[in-house]
Amino acid sequence: MRLSFVHRHARRMLEGSLALLAAGAALSAAAASVTVQVLDVNGAPVPNAVVYAEPTSGQAVPKSLKPAEVEQKDVKFFPLVSVVQVGTPILFPNHDKVRHHVYSFSPAKTFELKLYSGVPTSPILFDKVGTVVLGCNIHDQMVAYVQVVNTPFFGKTDMAGRVKLDGLVNGKYALKAWYFKMAPNEAAMEQPITYQGADLQASVKLNVKAVPVE
Repeated sequence: MRLSFVHRHARRMLEGSLALLAAGAALSAAAASVTVQVLDVNGAPVPNAVVYAEPTSGQAVPKSLKPAEVEQKDVKFFPLVSVVQVGTPILFPNHDKVRHHVYSFSPAKTFELKLYSGVPTSPILFDKVGTVVLGCNIHDQMVAYVQVVNTPFFGKTDMAGRVKLDGLVNGKYALKAWYFKMAPNEAAMEQPITYQGADLQASVKLNVKAVPVE
């Protein structure tokens, strides 16, 4: 009887230890990330570059369709560059004292919001992958870009040209980088990576020159 109790107790301890190890491994994998450095043709860091990882080995991809905003303020669009997963709604609030007429003729999303102030009643659904160039029919100097991607693993580089992609699941990916100064219809720079749950470093060099960020 005592031996049976000892065995049961030991088994419970072993099961508890294995559960803790599994939880620790899952937490470690979740905390791991892919850090990408984007450089221009001269080796300088590129801020505002869009970086994303598209799964290529059949791994399940979650949807992360958080509503986004592109604001109009001081007769400019903010942010200059946005990146969203396909299927994301974007709202275009006008916080200027003048009215704007927001439009896009891009194949990935053609739309217009005719002269308005304040916040439109409905967002615009970005339902096709590609680059969307935004403009204002009243103020020609206003321009912004929305890169629509088919993955939740994306980000935008900081002033040092770096971005961290979190939440990847194990498998193979096409790591892509796009910059708004690339030629129209130019494909994003691409390279293969394999993610195995540990921190990963990657570097991408673009054949363009970075522009100063205001």
